[in-house]
Amino acid sequence: MLSWLLPWYARLKRALTLPPTDLLRDRVYRRLWSSILISSLGGQITMLALPLTAAVLLEASPTQMGLLTSMEIVPFVLFSLPGGVWLDRVRKLPVYVAGETLLAVTVATVPLAAWMGWLSMGWLYAVGFVLGCVYTVAGSAAQIVLTQVVPRERLVEAHAKNALASSGAEVAGPGVAGLLIRLLGAPMALAVDAILVLVSALILRGIKVEEHVAAKGSGADFWRDLKAGVSFVRRQRLLVSLACAVGGWQMFHNGAQVVQILFATRVLGLTAQQVGLSYVGLGAGTVLASVFGHRLSHRIGPGPSLVLGFAVCGVGWLALALAPVNALGVAVFAFMLFAFGIGAVLIFINFLSLRQAVTPAPLLGRMTSTMRWLILIPAGPGALIGGWLGEHVDLRAALLFSGLGALLLAVLAWRNATIRGVRELPKLGSAQEPELQPSK
Repeated sequence: MLSWLLPWYARLKRALTLPPTDLLRDRVYRRLWSSILISSLGGQITMLALPLTAAVLLEASPTQMGLLTSMEIVPFVLFSLPGGVWLDRVRKLPVYVAGETLLAVTVATVPLAAWMGWLSMGWLYAVGFVLGCVYTVAGSAAQIVLTQVVPRERLVEAHAKNALASSGAEVAGPGVAGLLIRLLGAPMALAVDAILVLVSALILRGIKVEEHVAAKGSGADFWRDLKAGVSFVRRQRLLVSLACAVGGWQMFHNGAQVVQILFATRVLGLTAQQVGLSYVGLGAGTVLASVFGHRLSHRIGPGPSLVLGFAVCGVGWLALALAPVNALGVAVFAFMLFAFGIGAVLIFINFLSLRQAVTPAPLLGRMTSTMRWLILIPAGPGALIGGWLGEHVDLRAALLFSGLGALLLAVLAWRNATIRGVRELPKLGSAQEPELQPSK
């Protein structure tokens, strides 16, 4: 009996043993990855509990849901560009850690306000604005920290592993969030997120990375540096094309996001816990894309992989817009989340890797903030359009807008030779005129 089990044990051991060159063998990257895993698990709770608090407890209208989403986007428009200049002058890791800490404190105010009887949509708008500020500055810092830990030629692999950490949280997180919401209520479930994000910040403390900090200068230098970052992006045909394409996707994504919880609870009649269980589909999609996304990008190229992500998201939103109000409709809701998980991972592991691969280290902060600013400008109008359509037409109209829009975007992006022709990560310094290969 034992002799029969030994070969299986050996195979299992080999499967669980990391290859010698695996990024997770690097101690610094492993801590960064662990922090992302824990923070993502907490983020799954907020992703469900915050809109459910608004939709169920405060009975928010579709327009109010659109405003709530927009409040998280406004800081990107206001602070991304100056924030990028500032990031190029400071150490990024402390900014990342401080952002995680502020995130924990801000999220913790929601259960406190609910317990004190102060909770209102105005309170949630303020929380959303602060969260947006953290994502604007600390989120950019986090992306730059990764480039200081991982060699440029392994960025797609690193982003795929980070997505795998996030997707692992997305598999377990929704079920945990649904259970917490059922036991504690949506506002109190956010306290667990605050604890998890605080643990993430503690893991990040003390990580040693090689920081690239520009010399501090005068106020005139600040504006000169800001213009230099914008000019760098404007001169790169690849970066401009990516900003237009991903910015369009953000519009449709936010248009669908503001109504999908309302559709699930008010049209399909799902409870908060059932919504949480449906979100396991999102985790399954992100796991699948995280495991195979790097291979797909290597096989067909980062550009075509990104376009495929647009199309997959569009199919999911369109399917939900046409879903019947029965058990099949619930399955379609889970399928939409599954498709979104696949599409979003394909988009961002390639988008982030392409833009970082072509940017010199001294410009990473300004490039990151400029690109985030450009792609999120359409997100606010997208959320408002989705909310307006959901309230003044119906919830299906908002999903139809997003589904058809994303599919049209995929067609337009494929027709763009700059995106379609990128079959491997460009070398640093070759972004101005990337070498394009004929499409197959």
